[in-house]
Amino acid sequence: MNFIDRAVAFISPEAGLRRAGARKRLQIINSGYGNYGANTTKKSLKGWIFGGGSAREDIEDNLPVLRERCRDLYMGVPLATGALKTCRTNVVGQGLTLKSQIDYEYLGLEEEDAQELEARIEREFALWADSTACDLERLDNFKELQQLAFLNWLMSGDVLVTLPTTKRVNMPYDLRVRLIEADRLSNPNGMFNPHIVGGVETNDAGEVVAYHISTHHPLSFEYKERKWTRVEAYGKRTGRRNVLHIMNRERIGQRRGVPFLAPVIEALKQLGRYTEAELVAAVISGMFTVFIEKDAPGDGAALGETIAEELQVDAADENSLEMGNGVVMDLNEGEHAKEVNPGRPNTAFDGFVTSICRQIGAALEIPYELLVKNFNASYSASRAALLEAWKMFKMYRSWLATDFCQPIFEEWLSEAVAKGRISAPGFFSDPMIKKAYCGAEWNGPAQGLLNPVQEVEAATKRVEQGFSTREREAVEITGTDFYRNARQLRQEEKALRGEQKEEKGDGKQKPGPEGKES
Repeated sequence: MNFIDRAVAFISPEAGLRRAGARKRLQIINSGYGNYGANTTKKSLKGWIFGGGSAREDIEDNLPVLRERCRDLYMGVPLATGALKTCRTNVVGQGLTLKSQIDYEYLGLEEEDAQELEARIEREFALWADSTACDLERLDNFKELQQLAFLNWLMSGDVLVTLPTTKRVNMPYDLRVRLIEADRLSNPNGMFNPHIVGGVETNDAGEVVAYHISTHHPLSFEYKERKWTRVEAYGKRTGRRNVLHIMNRERIGQRRGVPFLAPVIEALKQLGRYTEAELVAAVISGMFTVFIEKDAPGDGAALGETIAEELQVDAADENSLEMGNGVVMDLNEGEHAKEVNPGRPNTAFDGFVTSICRQIGAALEIPYELLVKNFNASYSASRAALLEAWKMFKMYRSWLATDFCQPIFEEWLSEAVAKGRISAPGFFSDPMIKKAYCGAEWNGPAQGLLNPVQEVEAATKRVEQGFSTREREAVEITGTDFYRNARQLRQEEKALRGEQKEEKGDGKQKPGPEGKES
């Protein structure tokens, strides 16, 4: 406190206290973020209502509303539907395909033996995965389950997967995949428990130990007594994963996932309302109606009754007065028709929607061009947009393969080895040996080519310079397997050479009567 402050405090202690407090607050405000984003005195920030909490208060407590609104957007707003389906189609497509990658060097196998074993594993897995028998509900095969799980993750924020076993005729494998919607994972009877958040139970160390799953959907109108089943995350004796929780965390301590559209819910809903209003206004402005006004009263029908009932939009409403396409309206004396011009189509509509779509696309990591399927820019701009989008698609594909496909494959392979259909010595005795046998890649749809000639030439140069491999380029360009392509090409070349030999044999000149060629 300087001399002036001490003098003021001596004369008026209250005024001195205010000066000291103001000086202290000024020191805080003028330091670091206190002068910018954390400032509470600037007019631009003073009215900002803010607050925050842990992942539980900020995320888990708001999830029921977020899930229901995101599903409503998917069902009713075209842009929201397109965003989710664009992600689903590019990340999963027809489904991620298994490419077995055994670590044969660690296992001490010859390369040819490893290739034969990999082919056998893929063949056996296809027997199970290509059949609907892999689904507990017996509706989808494994690739279709991938699509369903990923789309539900986008809408709801997380998906639960359990791996029960049941026997079925003509299916040697008993493993089944059961998908459970996010709403069914909840606290029993809504009770508060610091160790159970959104149905996910943790111990004192924060480790997930169990999941509480409702017997039926909480939003269903069907009346049933609600019960909860506590499913342990891992088997106590075997350590087997009983539940796969498909979610993507964004906060430390978070136990439930956030729907994909959560950051843009308000923008999408308002844009949907605006689009609907413009559409209705455009329809109204397209109606041409003629009104006839008479000097003397007439016995004609009342306003709106001359429109045929099949042409009326709201015929059931007695208070509805409607216009129609090319309708002639008869007016009585004293009735006047006032022109109402909605001024549609609105010339600013496209520019405004484009601007909002760019912001939505930025939040979802989907470039505007891909979000609305509009590629009117240059080749370079369109390619840059696709490359940027594919960074996100590949990230989600890797995440889905790691959290969904690979754990299920490892469970299946364990059953295949246990039943003797796959020979894998040491599989159950050493975790490293098991890991070596379980190596796999999951390949999905290719990115696609805007300029096939240039991009194939670039891929050829990458392979020649050792920057890439033929196997990787085959996956990236066409989504196929290089070795299968090579085998098919050999067969085609053999068949082609055989046809050419037959043609040459048919074209030989026959010998003449004296044994000489004519």
